[in-house]
Amino acid sequence: MFDLCFVVGVAQAAASLHHALAEGHAGAGLIGYLMVFFAIWWAWMNFTWFASAYDTDDVPYRVLVMVQIVGVLILAAGVPRAFEDKDFGLITLGYAVMRLAMVALWSRAAREDAAGRACAVRYAIGIGVVQVGWLARLGVAQVVDLDGVLGLVVFVALAGAELVVPLWAERHQQTTWHPRHIAERYGLFTLIVLGESVLAATLAIQTGLDRGLATAALLSVALSGVVIVFGMWWLYFAWEAHPLLTSNRTSFPWGYGHYLIFSSAAGVGAGLAVSIDYATHIAHINAFAAGASTAVPVAIFLLSVWFVHIRPHQVSRRTNLTFPITAALVLATPLTPLPIPLIALLLIALTATVETAR
Repeated sequence: MFDLCFVVGVAQAAASLHHALAEGHAGAGLIGYLMVFFAIWWAWMNFTWFASAYDTDDVPYRVLVMVQIVGVLILAAGVPRAFEDKDFGLITLGYAVMRLAMVALWSRAAREDAAGRACAVRYAIGIGVVQVGWLARLGVAQVVDLDGVLGLVVFVALAGAELVVPLWAERHQQTTWHPRHIAERYGLFTLIVLGESVLAATLAIQTGLDRGLATAALLSVALSGVVIVFGMWWLYFAWEAHPLLTSNRTSFPWGYGHYLIFSSAAGVGAGLAVSIDYATHIAHINAFAAGASTAVPVAIFLLSVWFVHIRPHQVSRRTNLTFPITAALVLATPLTPLPIPLIALLLIALTATVETAR
């Protein structure tokens, strides 16, 4: 339930990215997408690790989970405003609701778990202090223009502070999260995000068919898109993740690296939708930009899955080289007449190589 509600926010962010790319506003659309996705991913990730350590599942716990769900739905409702009007007010409000619920959960853990009290108190303080920073940013934005470089710098600084909180909180004491549970939750969210990519492409196909634009190019993109998403699923689950989660030293890079995995997986859906828009003469971009809309997120997905999810398994040198080489070839596909089918063929070849090495 929690993950599915968070994917509403992912869907809104991906849909806004799709429209920005199709209209030729790649730079602004990408920055907005990465900012919004950070808020969704970070709130989801924080609760996921907390739930693995403190899953009491009683009434107060469930109520605070519901509060976080309400927060992400508020955030999702604010995504179009953020992309179209640069108005981050509703997104900040939704994020504040989610984060304050986490402060309450950590405060309760500090009160009821004497052994983990110091760590829980640090989490509650750290999250609360950074949240004050986000709200202050929103207040300053009312009197100072934060749409440009200054706003981006402030965002990066606050996002960096968010990333530091767990490192500080667990420096001397590790929470009692469970490796298999964490791996399962991340795997489930990956499946849901890949499903969102399929949905985004399907809706774009439906739009083309409704307009009577059922062309060979549309069908080619549709079939290739299925192969691409299927290949991404295959590669992510090629090796089990829980053996990697032996300590915070290995788990933090793995968990943080999933920001790129999740955001690129959702971005593939936006890219496929853009390619379908181009094939049906809806997008206001050229062929290279249409192909790059899918090629770039697929390449980022391959590199991030390889770096944080497969390379630590100490796989063969051949497999290690195949991932970055395939990613480079994927990035070159927009220079060809049929980029999406070529990406699908490259993923088929990569999955065959991975299965041979397993």
